[in-house]
Amino acid sequence: MSHFLERLNQGTVLFDGAMGTSLHQMGVRSGSNLDEINLTDPHLVETVHRRYLEAGADVIQTNTFGANEIKLTQHGLADRVYQINEAGVEIARHAIEKNGRAGVFVAGGVSPLGAWIAPVGRISEERAYRAFRSQINALILNAVDLIVLETFSDLHEIQIAIKAARDLSTTIPIMAQMTFTRDDLTILGETPAQVAEALATSGADVIGVNCSGGPSQILRIASIFHTVVPNTRISAQPNAGFPEQIDGRFAYPAQPDYFGEYALAFEEAGICVVGGCCGTTPAHIRAMRDALDDEARPYAVEVKVPKPNEITVETPLEQPTKLSQMLAHGEFVSTVEVAPPRSYTPQRVIATAEMLRDAGIKFINVSDAPLARMRMSPWAVAHLIQDRLGMETVLHFPVRGRNLLRIQGDLLAAHALNVRNVFVTMGDPTKIGDYPDSFDTHDVVPTGLVKLLSSRLNEGIDQAGNSLGQPTRFTVGAALDMNPQNMEKQLKLARKKIDNGANFLLSQPVFEPEKVPLFRKAYEDYFEEPLTTPIIAGLLPLFTIRHANFLHNEVPGMSIPVEIRQRLEHANTPAEEGVLIAQEILLTMREHVQGVYFMPPFGRYYLAAEVAEVLQATPQ
Repeated sequence: MSHFLERLNQGTVLFDGAMGTSLHQMGVRSGSNLDEINLTDPHLVETVHRRYLEAGADVIQTNTFGANEIKLTQHGLADRVYQINEAGVEIARHAIEKNGRAGVFVAGGVSPLGAWIAPVGRISEERAYRAFRSQINALILNAVDLIVLETFSDLHEIQIAIKAARDLSTTIPIMAQMTFTRDDLTILGETPAQVAEALATSGADVIGVNCSGGPSQILRIASIFHTVVPNTRISAQPNAGFPEQIDGRFAYPAQPDYFGEYALAFEEAGICVVGGCCGTTPAHIRAMRDALDDEARPYAVEVKVPKPNEITVETPLEQPTKLSQMLAHGEFVSTVEVAPPRSYTPQRVIATAEMLRDAGIKFINVSDAPLARMRMSPWAVAHLIQDRLGMETVLHFPVRGRNLLRIQGDLLAAHALNVRNVFVTMGDPTKIGDYPDSFDTHDVVPTGLVKLLSSRLNEGIDQAGNSLGQPTRFTVGAALDMNPQNMEKQLKLARKKIDNGANFLLSQPVFEPEKVPLFRKAYEDYFEEPLTTPIIAGLLPLFTIRHANFLHNEVPGMSIPVEIRQRLEHANTPAEEGVLIAQEILLTMREHVQGVYFMPPFGRYYLAAEVAEVLQATPQ
């Protein structure tokens, strides 16, 4: 038995944390090839290793995460696979010698190839095997103590890597770790139970999970591993939480003390290898070391290890959307309505969303054929914004022009694209748009669609009662008018939408903010209970006096006070005055609503950004 495996029998082994995070903190530019630094600046890599050793790590991983032929080809370094891996091991060994601690191990780090394996991708199994074998061979020849396969999302690919390592050596310890999405699935849809069962028979000595999310998710998944294959050694190396992009860089929220608590929780759950991944630093590893070494330690995190009958290979329930979580936690929401393009080129609308994101806007509402004008499908726009910017969207879903069959199919398509915030509307009549003679009927009214989403699809069945195999997890919004001509009718309609399952209410533009608390009071008086469903209030920055007069005189349900129209009429720059008016309205009604829904006029999205500046200046 190898020295490393013998050490595992003596108690929990602590790995180091992120290499890339430390290198970036030390000035390495984002996008640089980190493996090449083994050759260009070995002292920098050694400094990171020494800091982790000083923090108490039992194992340090070589800076060779992407040092395989396929990844290095992208940087013109394909002919330096052996040299980079050799240098990675030498730097780690030198750091251990300088540190002077006995019993520290060097793990040869190996990542996925960075391209999908056939049949999903174009990399053949033979080529993948050769690439893994070439890198792992270099690590073994330079006497690493073990091979760590980490951050794999393709179960087939990691099995190829394990085979390559085992064919090279029947005795080298192998640790194989997969990564999971926020939904506790691999990116190809395997569950933790399926992964654990497959890896347990793959030839690896230790199996586990790394990267993914924070300690809470990793503990949950690693505990499933431990339950499914109880006689297999399990590892867990979480990120420092889910990252947020701040000033072009990713920041991780989990603090060192939090990792210290979870080190104990991992140990209590039967996990024999712990450490950190993206966002973790020597401070996180030091906190884990201190916790593991504290003989008087109290277990600060309650650990619920699942029982065998609690483990399922079925797809777990989707996690709530960010919008749903913000509303549930009482956080103030900001969103901007954006129209899809008239053509098939989305670049402009994506650039607009990026500008709004940078201005502090949290979400983008994607309208569907506004004013019954032909536009790109909002599904595509919503998906592209989320995929390219990481910014969650709200899909407008009009019932007009859709039969019940199409409605359900379109909603399932949206869910498959991870577009799960839906705002239900009636939609504009086709007679006012580009195609006035188009089909214009509907099978279900908005309140009925709210119920279909909340009480049928979100329960895992369609309208006909057929099983979907898996419940959807839509967050459902409905329209609200807080300045109606018939207050009783609007109150009853709002109550029906809430009873049918609306998670939030999106209002018409507000120009008289004092009417918001009056509407709330009317609701409370009528139903003898408060209105608790979150309201996201509409806000439309006025552009000119002509714009204001048009809305006031020609748009049904739109009433703009004379004082506001007079301010625009006498303003030297009406657009600036419109922004100021909108900011005043927002500040006045802010305490009575849970969010703001900007509707910029004439595609001038920068106006929403300008109005939103007041939110940054006066945080709640």
